Amino acid sequence: MARLIFLFLAFLFLITNVIIISNFNGNSVHAVCIESEKEALLKFKQGIVDRTNRLASWHSDGDCCKWTGIVCNNVTGHVIELNLRVPPLDDYYDDEAYEAYEAYEAYYEAYERSWLGGIHIPKFIGSLRSLRYLNLSLSVFGGKVPHHLGNLSYLKYLDLGNNDLHVETLHWLSSLSSLEYLDLSSVNLSQASTWFHALNTLPSLVELHLSYCQLPHKFHSIAGVNLSSLATLSLSWNSFQNLSMINWVFGLKNLISLDLSRNYIEGPIPYGLQNLTSLNLLDLSSNSFTSSIPNWSVFGLKNLISLDLSRNYIEGPILYGLQNLTSLKQLDLSSNSFNSSIPNWSVFGLKNLISLDLSSNYIEGPIPHGLQNLTSLKQLDLSSNSFNSSIPNWSSLGLKNLISLDLSGNYIEGPIPYGLQNLTSLKQLDLSSNSFNSSLPNWSSFGLKNLISLDLSGNHIEGPIPYGLQNLTSLKQLDLSYNSFNSSISNWLVLGLKNLISLDLSSNHIEGPIPYGLQNLTSLKHLDLSYNSFNSSIPNWLYTFAPLESLKLGENLLQGEISSDIGKMKFVVDLDLSCNSFEGQIPINSVGNLCNLRSLTLSGSLFNFLCFGVNETMDQKYVLNLGNNFLSGELPNCWSKWPNLEVIALDNNKFTGEIPNTMGTLQSLQSLHLHGNNLSGEIPVSIKNCTALVTLDFGENELVGNIPSWMGHNLLNLTILRLRSNKFLGHIPKELCALSFLQVLDVAQNRLSGSLPSCINNNLSEDIPWEITRLQGLQSLNLSHNLFTKRIPSNIGDMSSLESLDLSVNKLLGSIPESMSRLSFLSYLNLSDNQLSGKIPISTQLQSFDASCYARNELCGLPLLDNCNEVNHVVPGIGNKGGKDMDGAKVNWLFVSMTLGFILGFWCVLSPLVISREWRYAYYQYLDEMWWKVSDYGSKYF
Repeated sequence: MARLIFLFLAFLFLITNVIIISNFNGNSVHAVCIESEKEALLKFKQGIVDRTNRLASWHSDGDCCKWTGIVCNNVTGHVIELNLRVPPLDDYYDDEAYEAYEAYEAYYEAYERSWLGGIHIPKFIGSLRSLRYLNLSLSVFGGKVPHHLGNLSYLKYLDLGNNDLHVETLHWLSSLSSLEYLDLSSVNLSQASTWFHALNTLPSLVELHLSYCQLPHKFHSIAGVNLSSLATLSLSWNSFQNLSMINWVFGLKNLISLDLSRNYIEGPIPYGLQNLTSLNLLDLSSNSFTSSIPNWSVFGLKNLISLDLSRNYIEGPILYGLQNLTSLKQLDLSSNSFNSSIPNWSVFGLKNLISLDLSSNYIEGPIPHGLQNLTSLKQLDLSSNSFNSSIPNWSSLGLKNLISLDLSGNYIEGPIPYGLQNLTSLKQLDLSSNSFNSSLPNWSSFGLKNLISLDLSGNHIEGPIPYGLQNLTSLKQLDLSYNSFNSSISNWLVLGLKNLISLDLSSNHIEGPIPYGLQNLTSLKHLDLSYNSFNSSIPNWLYTFAPLESLKLGENLLQGEISSDIGKMKFVVDLDLSCNSFEGQIPINSVGNLCNLRSLTLSGSLFNFLCFGVNETMDQKYVLNLGNNFLSGELPNCWSKWPNLEVIALDNNKFTGEIPNTMGTLQSLQSLHLHGNNLSGEIPVSIKNCTALVTLDFGENELVGNIPSWMGHNLLNLTILRLRSNKFLGHIPKELCALSFLQVLDVAQNRLSGSLPSCINNNLSEDIPWEITRLQGLQSLNLSHNLFTKRIPSNIGDMSSLESLDLSVNKLLGSIPESMSRLSFLSYLNLSDNQLSGKIPISTQLQSFDASCYARNELCGLPLLDNCNEVNHVVPGIGNKGGKDMDGAKVNWLFVSMTLGFILGFWCVLSPLVISREWRYAYYQYLDEMWWKVSDYGSKYF
């Protein structure tokens, strides 16, 4: 009987387990999440602002095992996976690189602004003791990593990378004995002095990422390395200054992937790498490795698939031994100092090579025929070298799989060969910045049907643009700029470039009207026809050409009025109509994206354009350049409609009245140019809110009052401050000394008085204080035409960046400081019309200036004729072959003749500035251009 009962119970147990197992495998049932863990997760959600609504499924009446980012054990109900990482880019990916990049930028920026927002990692996570998988990367967590994570003893995967976290110690890692994957990228480990000891307690670790962790420079050695399972190791973006910190790496015999890029490792490439015989990927890029490539032929890296040595200082010829790396698919030797010619690649065993980058070296000679043996090659970059001769007979090469070819920035000459048509897989072709001449070949016969991007800019190609380009039906980017194409644009009506997104024909000799046929390019977003000879008016269809986002027509012969239909260009954010012959007023209905209407003959008021031409607040970034026109009236006071303006250039017009207060609402403003008008009143206090300002130019107006002291407190990014030729009174405020980025300071031709500010003790002294010399980045200092008194700072020579110094027309006393002889970059000097006395210090620079630079003082010494009544020194080794002067002293006529040569040469240059008003204007215009170049937005938009 007992036996029957036992058999019955065994049968019942078996049936029960079969039912449980079948239900578990069929996913028909699963355990509900643990209530305490659910409450902890809900508490975590309450502590964040989830603007992206990613955690919408996390609500109290639901099962937390079904929430986004949560995975539970189907039997126990415990949370075993928590994934709060920003979702992958898969949905935003596009085959074309630039489209994928734009999508990623918009996508990640949105999450960065709104996801989690720098909250601390909640300590409750340490209570989820069944957790196997924890991914908090790219979630913008902040603060200290909680040591409670050490409670997760079952954890196999931990990713805290790319947040704003820090740790003081990693001792808690020793409890995670099951850990196989660890990513602490961007976690600040600078205080974790025993970081390696903690990692060495993880024998199961297979993949380790410590990129950009600010690892401590002092490395505490350890007896043995227990990381025998490690296959992937990334130590990039740290600050290793020598190999002593990473010698332990060379003992990891099972390592498959090693990334040591972007460190400061110096010296030759270490031989210890040859011990890593299992290595597939090796990245040593962006270091300071020198010497030549070691003898790789003796290395045991037969399994190497990817080798990146780019951006180092490796020199010498490219080693033949590389041919022994027969498994290699990717080889990047770019941005080094390789010279000589490419070795005989025909004998290399690199038959599997897919990508070869030798760009930015000093490789010379012809492009070798042997490259044709790399039959698997898809990407070839030989740009920015010294290749010469012509392109070899590509028709016979075996590069049928080539997708991308970049030969730009060399000295390749001759016509573009027909043989390129055999590269039928080619999608990207860049032959720019070479010496190709003749006309374009008959592209109609090319087999480049898959070509997406074609760049032939910066050559000497001439003749008309050929009809055959219409056969490149896949083309999206076409750049023919900086050539010698002439005549008018061919009949673009018949072209098949329906997919063209960007067309650049700038800087050629193309003439005639803007062709009607361009409107058939229905995908066109960027059109650049600037610096040509297009004439007539802008065709009406161009104003309503919907796809356009960028239109550049500057520096042509276009004429007529700008149509009010320009208001229909809703998507154009980069518009340049400058330097044409347009006239009339700015249309009232113009959109807020008018970027560059500089140097036209526009007239009238800005009021309707700024205040009524915009019906709503403009929420995009804009540049408004209306300089060098004939606009007049007062500046409107409705700038708050344009909160994202980055550049305003209204210089050299006829504006009157005061600077409007609403300009202070432009917190994105980086460059403001109002010089050359008739503006009056004081600088409004509201400008202190424009804290992003880099360039501020109010020169050549009628502004009054004091120079505001708040500039030194609020405008801390100022690089250029130009207030010359106004009616400012008082002292230069001492607060300006806090502008550490200042490079150009021009307050000349005002009514300023007193001494320059002291940056240390805040007390005005009788002499000009030495503290002004702390502005060591300053390139131009102009304090002329004021009432400054006392002395020039004795250590003015510390301002080593000075290129222009003008202290003329003041009341400065004393001698010229000896330290001024150290100003080796000084190219303009004017100390005239002061009360300076004594001898001019001896230096190459100070004696090279014209005597007029020192005029109307009590100075002596070269280049002045008054020699201070001292005996001239004989030039050593030359002796005296001249006569005597009036005092009987010996005269060295060689020295005198050299001096007269200097005086004559520089007077020939400087005298026209004194005599000719036009030359003076040209000189000031040159200074203006220099200031523009210093400003980022000046160089970008003007």
